[in-house]
Amino acid sequence: MLTAKLKSKKYKKTKKQQQKETPSLSLKERLAQKRKSAQARKEFTNFLIPVIVGGIFFGILMAFVGGIKAAVPGLLGIITIALSYKYPRQALFAFLIYVPFGGTITYYIGNSPILQIAKDSFYIPALIALWQICRKQRLPLIIPQAIKTPLFILLGICLLTLVFVNGGQQFNPPSTQLSDNSGLEIPIGMGILGLKVLLGYVPLIACAYYLIRNKRDFLFLSRLQVVLILVCCALGLVQYLLLSKGICQGTRYLEGAAQFKASIEARCFIGGSLIYSPEQGVIRLPGTFVAPWQWAWFLISSTFFAFACGFSDPSRTWRVLSLGSMALVFINAVVSGQRIALALVPACFVALLLLTGEIRNLKRFIPIGVGLLIILGIAMVANPEIVGQRIESLNARWQASPPQEFIVQQFNEVWKNLDGPLGSGLGRATNSARLLGQTKLVETYYPKILYEIGPFGLLGFLALVTTLTIVCFQTYRSVKNPIFRSYAGALWVFVLFMSYNTYYYPLDVDPVAVYYWFFAGVLLKLPEIDKQERLVEAQAKGVRGKKTKNIQTRHGASLQ
Repeated sequence: MLTAKLKSKKYKKTKKQQQKETPSLSLKERLAQKRKSAQARKEFTNFLIPVIVGGIFFGILMAFVGGIKAAVPGLLGIITIALSYKYPRQALFAFLIYVPFGGTITYYIGNSPILQIAKDSFYIPALIALWQICRKQRLPLIIPQAIKTPLFILLGICLLTLVFVNGGQQFNPPSTQLSDNSGLEIPIGMGILGLKVLLGYVPLIACAYYLIRNKRDFLFLSRLQVVLILVCCALGLVQYLLLSKGICQGTRYLEGAAQFKASIEARCFIGGSLIYSPEQGVIRLPGTFVAPWQWAWFLISSTFFAFACGFSDPSRTWRVLSLGSMALVFINAVVSGQRIALALVPACFVALLLLTGEIRNLKRFIPIGVGLLIILGIAMVANPEIVGQRIESLNARWQASPPQEFIVQQFNEVWKNLDGPLGSGLGRATNSARLLGQTKLVETYYPKILYEIGPFGLLGFLALVTTLTIVCFQTYRSVKNPIFRSYAGALWVFVLFMSYNTYYYPLDVDPVAVYYWFFAGVLLKLPEIDKQERLVEAQAKGVRGKKTKNIQTRHGASLQ
């Protein structure tokens, strides 16, 4: 107790000393700052006005073609693209914020296929701006450099498939029906979209690496993710309450097979298609996303981010908020009816404790563990029937179709019907490409890759994610600061789990398709931030390095 007080006094004293040592700005410097701010506002206004005028003009043209539902996305798209190119840092943060709310925004504005890819209006212009910055400063866009060889090999295999398989289908359409879909067939278009889905978000590694400049940026991103989890999970609970109270009908009064099929007409408050037939024991809620299973994978991935912030954030307030977000993730995994989330959320939590070594950190683990158990215990006591139904449903599903048998069955089916060494064509098993042609439903990820780009493409993708996983592990072990090391450990476990998970296809769609590559980039930047903090500490203690002014290395440049 006495030691804690002495430490507290010492901290306060050093803080006051630091405040005294920090020189106040002179009148000339304050005036220069004001002029700089005024110039920035003027520059922004001069840039925004022509963008808005151009957006309105484009929106009017779109209105003549597709009506108001096409005009509004067109107007917003032009403004978003222009601003994202001009301000790539803000665009990337907006991109992260938009991802979990994309499904809700899509159905509030209008169910247009264009809105399904609206998030890329933040990402692609920011990526182009980053590419230009890297080219000007001679910095690598492919990070880490170790993935360059497997990435280029995989890209080469994909291009061969695109040219010879998709190109062959374009001029000689396949006679067999891949699915029940019929009509438009654009195999080249499917291939381009399939390639974008497979590798389009790999540059997010570099985007995240250059976005995070210092400890302040890192903590802001970490806490932003916790806030997004809290908001989304709170909205998910509201959706469930509206359905359970009868304010939203869901699918409960439908007849026959309609009671067991996700329907957009049944959507409630947020998100998209859902199933709510409690009398039949079937509930599948989408939360803020388009489809229920996307919500499940958001909950699973959120376990890693909430855990990371809960154990590593230096602020007690944010650790408590992270605990609350983790509890909401657990509760949503139960009430949303997502069996995979119910199984994997607690499993991932236990795996994180073991693989990151945080279970040894009793001072932090016990408060978080006890708090989580109390919150979950109260929820279970208040709703014992719901918990029992979900566990029974999970057990019944597991008994009817064990995951390992299902995965092996999918591999066998695809292997027996393989069209050739280059697969059946990019996009041929990609759900989002169904508007461009006939697709086949392959419900597991690596069999899906095998079907599209063949055995060589599958090996190429495995080489890519394995290299990334190894580099991320080496990066995690190189971090010395306990705050950054704890967060790096959680992110490495996330990369490891998603790299080799083949149950369904989370790496194909939101949010994991974004989070996987982006947070790998965050992890790779942590050693750089660790070095910065150690240099700052050394300077504070009066220890001078060889060149303390140049804190960042050549690869430590960042988006301004």
